[in-house]
Amino acid sequence: MRTDTVVNAEIRETRGKNEARRTRVRGMIPGVVYGAFKDPVSIALNPKYITQILRSKSGHNTIFNIEVAGGETTPVMVVDEQYDPVKSNLLHVDLKRIDLAKRIRVSVPVFTHGEAKGIKLQGGQLEIITRSVEIECIPDDIPGSFTVDVSELMLGQSTRASEIAMPGDARLLSSGEMVIAHVVGQRAEAVAPVAAVAEPEVAKAKGKKEDETPAADAKAKKK
Repeated sequence: MRTDTVVNAEIRETRGKNEARRTRVRGMIPGVVYGAFKDPVSIALNPKYITQILRSKSGHNTIFNIEVAGGETTPVMVVDEQYDPVKSNLLHVDLKRIDLAKRIRVSVPVFTHGEAKGIKLQGGQLEIITRSVEIECIPDDIPGSFTVDVSELMLGQSTRASEIAMPGDARLLSSGEMVIAHVVGQRAEAVAPVAAVAEPEVAKAKGKKEDETPAADAKAKKK
């Protein structure tokens, strides 16, 4: 998705860990601009603006202009970034020059809209299988996202990537048979069988032998 955003940068004359550390102390981060059959350029820029772009609706598909002091001004996209594993702040960014006249390959997020009839009428549940598809298009035609209507889906039915309307002359690269979402039956939870409780044995009276009989008792009374 092309924007009018301009991010200012400056050329880094030296490289290495020490230089990168000094760059971050100044509130900047190191980066590199490459591609379009031109030499790569090491730059330093404010991470705040890159973070805002990455958190925008179009994210990595955002095309913006990088303006390097004393150097070039060119449209770019973020293709890679590094974060601090503890603080999660941005440490480094790779920017790729974009030729606005050439087709590029991008991954576009897919969202669903509506409540499937199979949920309301048949007690099913909607499962999201795929959350993005790959397409090829010119940079000006990159959509921020796709939205798929699932309101007509009944139990056992699905919507596939081939049903997504492509903008302009964009071409779907993902398989058209790729399932985006489908309605399935509710999964019954297995109920553990209740173990039978054994009746306790009747305790035998102490001192009474098993071979004692009523006849033996009668004989004792006659005495």
